Amino acid sequence: MHLETEQQLKRWLRHRGVLQQLLEEIRDEHLEYKPWPNAMTLGNLIVHMAASSDMFLQSIKHGAFSPPTFPTSFESISDIREIVQASTNATEKGFAELTEAQLEQPLDFNGFVAPGSVWLGNMVDHEIHHKGQLFTYARSVGIEKLPFFIVQPPRA
Repeated sequence: MHLETEQQLKRWLRHRGVLQQLLEEIRDEHLEYKPWPNAMTLGNLIVHMAASSDMFLQSIKHGAFSPPTFPTSFESISDIREIVQASTNATEKGFAELTEAQLEQPLDFNGFVAPGSVWLGNMVDHEIHHKGQLFTYARSVGIEKLPFFIVQPPRA
């Protein structure tokens, strides 16, 4: 794996780990919460985060916008946890499969053209952005115990 790709994977995994910890505090009754009428629900926000990671990587791999490759419908927090785990597994695998050519090839996302490596960084930033929103949602539904905003890997 290319060094830059490996660093982005480690960065992304630290933030994804926080999401997975936070999901342990969220209950089914929280899933329909939204802070304003046109906002995503809490459940949809989590699924959007999961699906977006896969979408970014599939798009970088294929050189064009590609939808997520796993189901995103849910009825419970248990379903969402499974979606996030599937996304995490697919994203880790996707990182490992990226080639130098894919990281260098230009990719057009809604009129913004940049090399795959830039979109890889944007994928991580997207996860961080929505994780911050999710922390606010969680506080708004009364969740007091929140994980630290970034999980540190264990020291050797």
